[in-house]
Amino acid sequence: MANDETLRSLMFTLSYVLLKRRRDVTSADAQRRREVQRRVAHRQYFHQRHKRMIMMMIAQTSRPVSGPPARPTRVWSSIESTDWWERVVMREFQPSDWLEKFRMTKETFFLLCGKLKPRLSRQDTRLRPALPLEKRVAVALWRLASNVEYRTISALFGVGRSTVCKCVRDVCHAIVLLLRPLYLRPPSEQELEDAARLFSTRWGFPHCVGAVGSLHVPIIAPSSNTDNYWNSRGWLSVVTQGAVNGLGQFWDVCAGFPGSTEHSAILQNSTLWARGCDGFLLHEPPLDFMGRPLGFLMLGDAGYPLKSWLLKSFPESSELSAGQRAFNRKLERARGVVDEAFLRLRARWQCLLKRNDCRMDVVPTMILACCVLHNVCEVHGDEFIERWEEAVRTEESPQPADEVSPAADDRDGEEVRALFCQYFLQQETQQRTLT
Repeated sequence: MANDETLRSLMFTLSYVLLKRRRDVTSADAQRRREVQRRVAHRQYFHQRHKRMIMMMIAQTSRPVSGPPARPTRVWSSIESTDWWERVVMREFQPSDWLEKFRMTKETFFLLCGKLKPRLSRQDTRLRPALPLEKRVAVALWRLASNVEYRTISALFGVGRSTVCKCVRDVCHAIVLLLRPLYLRPPSEQELEDAARLFSTRWGFPHCVGAVGSLHVPIIAPSSNTDNYWNSRGWLSVVTQGAVNGLGQFWDVCAGFPGSTEHSAILQNSTLWARGCDGFLLHEPPLDFMGRPLGFLMLGDAGYPLKSWLLKSFPESSELSAGQRAFNRKLERARGVVDEAFLRLRARWQCLLKRNDCRMDVVPTMILACCVLHNVCEVHGDEFIERWEEAVRTEESPQPADEVSPAADDRDGEEVRALFCQYFLQQETQQRTLT
């Protein structure tokens, strides 16, 4: 009997321990679930708070600093991001808002969308409706104009990060494919004559139809051949060569070369070099200049070789003659049109000013698209706000300078340059005589 009593006592004790253990495990699981739910709710709260802060920041910077406010600031933080485009941008954006955020007027924006429609239009599917064409273009322009992070644009427009990336890539490809033949193309013979007349009238440089220069665009370290992208200033970049007319509009662009590439090597691998050597700038019948037949020509900096159709200034020296100094002054004034074009390009499309984090196969297309958009805005007379230039003038990465050896200069180019030295010296002498 004593043994049975002991056994029952042990069984009771064991049952109690097991039941208590089960209650403890159940209580721990419930507490763990509550903690997970609390963290999820906490994370959702801060995510929504982050989105509201983004909307509020955009609302505060939606209008230019200068100019009287037309009405109280709109509170965008209370608007859902999914319809922010339809309800705020399309209905409430003022002309200054369009210019500040998309770098173009509303009319130019919809003109752009109409020209890109054959390439970018999408059909709705059974799973979900297609993203509107105008919204896709707006996402890409916002990225090109500001270079903000994909997640910020994603929260603003109510789309996924991958959608933002795809919009930027698709719109840039469409711009290059459809708009480059319309807005960035070699000039016709009549346009060359008009450009020569403009350079002669505005800067006093006859026979000149354009200027060529190079721009280094900062990038993140590529996955391969990183050493080739370090430029002479010590930062990673890709080089873009651009030729502009007297209005500062690009008509030839060659983009995507590693930052260590010499400017002369880029020129010799471009279509501009092939056209220049094939007589694209010749005029029939030849024009007379200082008693010698001479065609059209372009202006470059010290990084380019001297050719009969491409002139550059003399190296600075105390031994320069009066004619050579007069030539340098005239050339630098006229060649400044390409520097001004690159300045306006980077000020308007600041993805070229800040370090670009896109893949290397997308960067050249993005640069070309920005050059095309620059021409679109210039051709249609969209206002350029000088305040945008402040970011360019205060950049931390100064542009590298390049210089080619005099051995690469052409003898015919030296003869043409000598003729211009005589011409400019005669012009200055006549002006002093009249004065």
